[in-house]
Amino acid sequence: MSQKLKAVLSVLVILVLLFGLYATFVGIGTNEDGEPLNGKNALKYGLDINGGVYVVMEGKTEGLGYSSEEINEIMDQTRAVLNNRVNQLGVAESTVTREGTNRLRVEMPGVTDAEEAINAIGTTAQLSFVLSDGTVALDGSYVKDAEVDTDGAGYRILLEFDSEGASLFEEASRKAYNKEPEVAIEGMQSNEIAIVLDGEVLTHPVVQSVISGGHCEITGSFSKEEATTLAALIRGGALPIELEEIQSSVQTATIGANALDKSIVAGGIGLLIVFVLMIIMYGLLGVIADIALMLYVVMFIWAMVAFNVVLTLPGIAALILSIGMAVDANVIIFSRIKEEISQGKSIRVSVDSGFKSALVTVLDAQVTTLIAAIVLYEVGTTVVKGFALTLMIGIVFSIFTAVIISQLFLSFVAGTERFSKNKYFGVREDGTPKQFLHKTFHFIKNRKIYYIISSAIIIIGLVFALVGGMNYGIDFTGGTTIQVEMGEQVDIGEVEDTLKSFDLDPTIIYAGEGNTQIQIKTIEALDNAERAEVFDALAEKYGLEDSALVAAEQFGPSVGNELKQNAIMAVVIASIGMLIYIIFRFKSWKYGLCAVAGVAHDVLMVLAFYAIFGYTINNPFIAAILTLVGYSINDTIVIFDRIRDNKRLRSRGSLEENIDLSLNQTLNRTIMTSLTTLVVMVPLLVMVSSAISQFIVPLMVGVIVGCYSSIFICSPMYYDLNKKDEMSKYMLKQQEKVKTEKKTSRAVRKEKKNK
Repeated sequence: MSQKLKAVLSVLVILVLLFGLYATFVGIGTNEDGEPLNGKNALKYGLDINGGVYVVMEGKTEGLGYSSEEINEIMDQTRAVLNNRVNQLGVAESTVTREGTNRLRVEMPGVTDAEEAINAIGTTAQLSFVLSDGTVALDGSYVKDAEVDTDGAGYRILLEFDSEGASLFEEASRKAYNKEPEVAIEGMQSNEIAIVLDGEVLTHPVVQSVISGGHCEITGSFSKEEATTLAALIRGGALPIELEEIQSSVQTATIGANALDKSIVAGGIGLLIVFVLMIIMYGLLGVIADIALMLYVVMFIWAMVAFNVVLTLPGIAALILSIGMAVDANVIIFSRIKEEISQGKSIRVSVDSGFKSALVTVLDAQVTTLIAAIVLYEVGTTVVKGFALTLMIGIVFSIFTAVIISQLFLSFVAGTERFSKNKYFGVREDGTPKQFLHKTFHFIKNRKIYYIISSAIIIIGLVFALVGGMNYGIDFTGGTTIQVEMGEQVDIGEVEDTLKSFDLDPTIIYAGEGNTQIQIKTIEALDNAERAEVFDALAEKYGLEDSALVAAEQFGPSVGNELKQNAIMAVVIASIGMLIYIIFRFKSWKYGLCAVAGVAHDVLMVLAFYAIFGYTINNPFIAAILTLVGYSINDTIVIFDRIRDNKRLRSRGSLEENIDLSLNQTLNRTIMTSLTTLVVMVPLLVMVSSAISQFIVPLMVGVIVGCYSSIFICSPMYYDLNKKDEMSKYMLKQQEKVKTEKKTSRAVRKEKKNK
């Protein structure tokens, strides 16, 4: 590519970036509410960040003759179906919890039309395939999948049956094709099959041949939205019981009022600090990294909008992780370029060779994490799926900005006379690179100390967990909710003071129109008398009537056993996927085993942190663990990639020397990446709310632990797995040396004898 073309493309990228920044932060046009159509207003947010709509629905169980145990089982089944439905409908990160005996609370973020969502989740979705004589050939329980398709003129739903359903449908189509059934349904012919949903005939197409293979389609002049909703309802399954809406309203963010605005400001400050830090450390290279990073943020936001992703705390965790990976990709490239320059190569040659050397490392690290994200998305549900989708978007754009955009600007700058100098590429005039640390550390020699430290922390954490138990929060335990109409917006802190004597440790948020209601949640299972005492305290303080009590119920956990088991299974399968990829790329099972062992070590360390310091385990805990998995594996792969290179380039050096050298070569990059990742979190921790600290602090601990394990655990483990092989090679060399010496000695003696 010519220098002129590079200049044109660079200017074009800058213009696109400026337009993107304007559209993201200022906006182009207005939305339905007359607000500027910018990134903030275009994104959808979860209940934890921006609140949303909640609906309380009651199961009609009276007069059905069910026992209390049967009702409990039916409501659990209904909760599972609803939980599946709200996510099928695209309302990601929704929560469905039990309240009392036969009520369900559905909390839905990112919903613009609450009434439409309520109607959708409340329908029974009983699908059946009926012959003209009224015989039900099969029902929706045999449907394996339902997808939306278009033939250009309209939308239709493609159904796939399971093996038994395929046989039943084939038999039904054979009867219809042969016109065997009598006509008992008005408007139908004997060679038709009616597709009926909730007693309504959607369509009754003519069967023109016997249909085998387990596939059919539903047509009926659907709009895209109607077809999508119908397909989701069919996939979601039928409700075991009819539901009736009892109450619906809005509620504020679970991490505090105005959390969205505070989070945006805090995130902006965090990114600004990262930008400044990159410029300080890398000069002109830092400016290039900042351009790529700004483009990454713009692309990320609008991709979230395009994919209709709901941004939640787990999503923020994925965003922080992917920002760290985007920075890391640039730092890896810059480090390689500086090494090439330090070897005396020209700027242009150093940029080309350094980028090529770094590309393999960048792709290995990013692809390994991407594999984990894909597995988490496919296997996971709700929190796991939302985290994984956000992370996938981030990884794809971080690869694009580092591999394409950064390379474009680097090669352009390297080709200019003014900027193709060492000082602009982070290298002093004497050829030494600028970096945090200049001292060489001997990591492998002290590896047993690191093993002891990690083992001690994990064992202490285990003791705390066994003796005192883990501090499970509302999402895992359920508890009691009390909702009160205060008549006006009151101060949350004042309410907390009023209830302090009850020792509830409650979560209190605003609800209702105008935030005139408060919703109190506590893990304590309060009975009727205790709930009445709490309300009486509020009534006395604020002069409330009995009618101000909107609701007072016990509710179940939003993180059920199914979600916990699903999250564990997703992490295990993701680890297996990463292990296979690492073995394939590094041609050794030892690299893969050490990397996955490092992930297990990090998870245990974070669990120990939760146990020792009593941090609450709630929904974001799952996201924190998933973030740790992604960050840890990314960091480890970068170091292993350098170990592999040094083993190839320095074949005469001992394994200990090569690993120590690799760790020292990547140490500045490791510190820089961890520092920038932590910097993004600090403003969120300080500025948003105390509630978010329960999420951010463990996340920060996870980043530190992930960095620690890559250096002090995974690499030493790799050494221990290979030192026997090295000793064997050493012994073979010694044996060969002895043999050679013996041969030489015999030859000398023979020569002397002959003389």
